[in-house]
Formats: sequence, C-alpha cells, structure tokens
Amino acid sequence: MPDEPVSEALVRDLLRSMKAIFAVVDAQTWEPVLESARFFEVFPPDPADPDGPVTSRIPAMDADRAADRVGRGRPYSVDVEVKASSRTLSLSVAFSAAELDGRQVVIIEAADVTKAKQNEYMLDSYSKMAEKNSRELQREKERAEKLLLNIMPRAVFEEMKDFGSVSPQRFDEATILMLDFVNFTEMAVSRNPGELVSELNDIFSAFDRIVELFGCERMKTIGDAYMAVAGLPEPNDEHAQSVARVALRMRRYLQKRNESRAEPWLGRIGIHSGPVVGSIVGVQKYVYDIFGPGVNLAARMEAQADPMQILVTQATYDRISKDFTCSDLGEREVKGFGVQRVYSVDSEWKHHI
Repeated sequence: MPDEPVSEALVRDLLRSMKAIFAVVDAQTWEPVLESARFFEVFPPDPADPDGPVTSRIPAMDADRAADRVGRGRPYSVDVEVKASSRTLSLSVAFSAAELDGRQVVIIEAADVTKAKQNEYMLDSYSKMAEKNSRELQREKERAEKLLLNIMPRAVFEEMKDFGSVSPQRFDEATILMLDFVNFTEMAVSRNPGELVSELNDIFSAFDRIVELFGCERMKTIGDAYMAVAGLPEPNDEHAQSVARVALRMRRYLQKRNESRAEPWLGRIGIHSGPVVGSIVGVQKYVYDIFGPGVNLAARMEAQADPMQILVTQATYDRISKDFTCSDLGEREVKGFGVQRVYSVDSEWKHHI
C-alpha cells in the first residue's frame, strides 16, 4: 500500500501531544508555523499580538544575531529562565535552519536544564563554601603558627610540626642576656596600670626588633624581665658578639626614650656565655625554655649591674674583647658561683652605638 502523505492537521495534533518544547517558525518573519503545546505554555504569545514573532516571546534572545547566524547556516543558542506553572525553569534554547516543503524555516528546541543548573549552583556553592573554609583554616593555621613562633624559635617549631615533639638539646656555645628595670615594683604600685603596661609593651616590642636584627632569639619575658639568647637552636660563631650588640642597642634605645620622658626606664643587663639545655616544657601550654648554670649566672650579672650598666662574665669577655671596649671591674663574690671576674661593656670598636 503506497505511503499516504501526512496531513498538516495530524502533524499539529502530534506536536500538541509532545512534551518537548519545540517549534517551527518562518525564517523570514519568525512567526510560528508549528509549535508544541509545551512550547506555547513556556513561551506564551502576547495576548495583544498572538500572531507575533517568537523573538518577542523568548527572553534574553538577540533577534538580529539569531537571524544572522541561522541565515548563514550556523547554530544559535541562548540560556533563559522563564516562569511556567509557578515554577522557574532554566532552559537552553537552540535554533537551527531547515527546509519544510520548500519553505525556509527555523527549528527551535528548548531543553530543560533546571536540575543541571541547580546541581551546578549547589556544586558552586559547595565549592565556594569549601574554599571559604579552606581560607579560614589557613588563617587559623597561620595564626597558630604565629603564636607558636612567639614562644619558640622557628627551628624548634619546625621540628615540633614535623615530628610532634622536641627533644631536649644541649648547646655548648650560647650567650644569654638578662634584663630588668630598676624600681619597677614601685612603678607598678604608683602608676596607672594601663599606662605602665602600654609603655612596657612598647619597650619590649622595640627589644624584639633589636634581637631579631642581630640574629638572636627572644626567649621569654617575666614581668619586667627580658631574656634573649644567641647560639641556639642554630649555631652562631659570634653568639657573644651578637648579644653584646643587642645589649648596647637596648641601652641606647632606653637612653633616647628617656630623653623625652618625665619618668625614666633604667635597665640593668647581665650577660654570660656557656652551655645551656633547650627544650619544650608544658603539655597544654607550650613554652620553649633554656636551663643550666649559664642562665643563672647571666641573672646574677644582671642583679649586680648598676642602672643602665651591661655586666659580662669572664667567659663572655674572652669572646668579645677584640671587638668591644670593656672595663675590668675586678673580682666579685657571686652567689652560687664563688668569686668571678666581671666586666662592663662600654661600646663597640667597629660601630660605636
């Protein structure tokens, strides 16, 4: 039986029953030739002009660009959002040229990509959230590292980060500096606490910069006491010279500061060179500290120093005498260490401070 031609009415009935968002429009006027019921629902015509071109029915469509591309046999597509049955749909609308019974037409197909867009949005949201969390974690990590670097040398921090613990270590060549202020107890009682702490913070911050400048390590502060060391955890052949330069800079800083202050800050500094042991102490609150007779002897030198004086032991003097001007103060009885020869550091030969 010969094939019977399909009537236009039948084609229209088929299109109406299709769930696809589909239409055929005239290539010249862009007026619908055929359209599915779903296309009509999603892209309804203007009631004032029901026979108008579909270019006015599809939002975000560049009619001139679409006509140009389709006229040259090239595809054109646009992503749109429309309201349909109280829902917002994301559609990808494609336009392509075709011929229907000798008539140039444009076939319009719209694919519902709502779920894909939702998934893309969710993935993008999760990605942004993950990126934000990652940035926050990185900031917290950097903040924690900064705090830890304030209480321990970097080399010790790196060892702790890599291995989870730090082994106590003996350092045979190190120089310790101890500083405190004259009459600080009386100052703490008589002066405004906030003002006093602020000034002490400014001074210790300046000391930190001086210590860093000469490759030393600030170990800790206790009240008005400041402790620094050179020669650990990284070896330093000029550990004694480095600490002596730090001491002179600290004294010079205080002298300049006192010139503009009604109440001066007068520091005493003691220095000793010798072996020490360094280790992390504490379980929940980490502190890196150094121990040994050398630390105690530096503290004894500080206690015997006059205001704004830098006292050093024989061990330190032997290491710095070629580079610094020192005064021999003779032998003194030092508690726990017997008779010790002590010296004051006056200036540096090469760089007068």
